[in-house]
Amino acid sequence: MSEEILINVTPRETRVGVVENGMLQEVHIERASKRGYVGNVYKGRVQRVMPGMQAVFVEIGLERAAFLHASDIVRTALAADGTESSGNGNGHIPSISELVHEGQEIVVQVVKDPISTKGARLSAHLSIPSRYLVLLPYARTLGISARIEDETERQRLKDVLTPLIGETPLGYIVRTNAEGQSAESLAFDVAYLGKVWRVVQENIAKAKVGERVYEELSLPLRSLRDMLNDDIEKVRVDSRETFEKVAKFVHKFMPHLDDRIEHYDGERPIFDLYGVEDEMQRALKKEVPLKSGGYLIVDQTEAMTTIDVNTGAYLGSRNLEETVYRTNLEAAQAAARQLRLRNLGGIIIIDFIDMNDEEHKRQVLRMLGKGLARDHAKTTVYPMSALGLVEMTRKRTTESLARQLCEPCPACNGRGVLKTAETVTYEIFREITRAVRQFNAQQLLVMANPLVVNRILEEESNAVAELEEFISKSIRFQAEEHYSQEQFDVVLL
Repeated sequence: MSEEILINVTPRETRVGVVENGMLQEVHIERASKRGYVGNVYKGRVQRVMPGMQAVFVEIGLERAAFLHASDIVRTALAADGTESSGNGNGHIPSISELVHEGQEIVVQVVKDPISTKGARLSAHLSIPSRYLVLLPYARTLGISARIEDETERQRLKDVLTPLIGETPLGYIVRTNAEGQSAESLAFDVAYLGKVWRVVQENIAKAKVGERVYEELSLPLRSLRDMLNDDIEKVRVDSRETFEKVAKFVHKFMPHLDDRIEHYDGERPIFDLYGVEDEMQRALKKEVPLKSGGYLIVDQTEAMTTIDVNTGAYLGSRNLEETVYRTNLEAAQAAARQLRLRNLGGIIIIDFIDMNDEEHKRQVLRMLGKGLARDHAKTTVYPMSALGLVEMTRKRTTESLARQLCEPCPACNGRGVLKTAETVTYEIFREITRAVRQFNAQQLLVMANPLVVNRILEEESNAVAELEEFISKSIRFQAEEHYSQEQFDVVLL
């Protein structure tokens, strides 16, 4: 499989695209005005304790207070002076009031960016990642990623790291991409994380409430830290300045991949060259066409995302069951890609077309699992229900692509539909009747969208004449181009 990472940099926005076999699979966006907070560590202050929710709101200097649950502080509730207060070790979570109190300073890390109306989600379990390891300052443990399945390799990693860690009070998790790495590479990461943590401790000691004491890497470097491996053939960067930073970072942490980094200086924009811009535009639409002629309808709401599978014009060559099966197989693969491409998270319901054959159901689920296997976000898929519904979850840490790039329609306020001109016409008639009963006026002026005004004058002229006779007043209509279809004003003259 051919896999490339494309990095497009402009003064106010950086975008990273992951392309597999010439097809866009992921896109990440970071804007200077809205850089994410995930991974950043802050000195905060407990603003409000909510015993009923076993949680507190913490002031960390952002627009909205952030949310911290008892389960995220029970093992090591870290005070702002760097001391620890441990919770019970028997799995029982003490009352939030026993763990923290209003006004208490506490060091916390953002684990989920503010989304919509919700503030950031916090944890007191700090973690600082490097290329192959994650530092857990207060865990005092050595864990190995479950994705490293080979027992011999797991033992080798443990044997290499145990003497490197020595008597240090710090804990570590070995990341998946540490598999097969040399002792020198792992030793470098241990030393690097030790330096970073010493700097963080110094920052904690002198920081004021609301100040950041550790900042996550910028998007290009973060993407390479998490995604660059031997499977990536090329990393192309269209900014000379960013290319130099990326090359320096890769040489420091992944010197064996130095030759994969390229500066792209072509005349044609790099995202255009690979069709990324077009793919991003398509990812903002609800309908996703399938090669077979079927299609998906992707609908994101506050509560969940639903994906509806339709056969469309595809009739198949054999029978209905075979047609449905083939469509569902293709839809499973496409749905997995769309979740990753659109960065959809939370609860997801996929409504496959009903199938009677149990083996067909198993194969469709298998195809979905195969498509999700390369997803960097954690996913959990549940068995297919009798109605053909598949419930699943995908870990969400940032806003979806659509919510990063778009805003609710000002005409419909995000409903996705507009009242018809006919409906608005009758609302205007009712408002006229209501207005003349309340106020005295010789004449009325109605200002509305041109479509509505044209409809009233052309199709409802008799109704207007009857209304004028009923209220004993004349009504004048004025088309306003800047009015939305639902907007109108009734003015008494």
